[in-house]
Amino acid sequence: MPSSAATRARNSSLTEDAGDPIHRLLCGRVRDLRKKKGWTLEQLSAACGVSRSMLSEIERGNANPTLAVAFRIAGAFSMSLGDLVDAPAAPSRIDVIRADDRAYHYRSDKHVRIRTLSPLRLEKSVEYYEVTLGPGGTLASSPHFEGARELLTVQQGAVRVTSGGETSELGRGDSAHYPADVPHAIKNTSKVDAIVFLVVTYARD
Repeated sequence: MPSSAATRARNSSLTEDAGDPIHRLLCGRVRDLRKKKGWTLEQLSAACGVSRSMLSEIERGNANPTLAVAFRIAGAFSMSLGDLVDAPAAPSRIDVIRADDRAYHYRSDKHVRIRTLSPLRLEKSVEYYEVTLGPGGTLASSPHFEGARELLTVQQGAVRVTSGGETSELGRGDSAHYPADVPHAIKNTSKVDAIVFLVVTYARD
């Protein structure tokens, strides 16, 4: 039987600093990187030269790898040791769209300018636009998906909103909510640029 000192040394090598944030991060990173590559433990073992059993202990948080072992694992993923233990930046929960970001300028001609104000990933969930119509300009749209609706607010000028066979006249500060799954249009009826904010919503499945 191993001596009590040897047993304590072995247990220490497996559990030392198990509660340390860097240790927990490293264990999770190894597991996540392996799965992202689609590797089995055997494949990672072959790539880094660390035994499968040790890798399994590391991923489960039962072993704290030495610097040499961590370096080998990082090399298998073509990463530096610093990258392996560095926490990936958390994605921001605030999406910012800058006024001069041309990627969000949906349309621009002498009659109509449309700027997307909502993240593109939200398309077909909710869409938010700033629409500028030149004098006499019209934004005519074919029916959107069934159940789609639009909410429009006039920031400047005056517009005529048509949805299906119905029409409403709107001035500055007015809002309208109407079906967008039928032919619909927004026409500038003023002698200056009309600016409206337009929200398009889609029915949930």
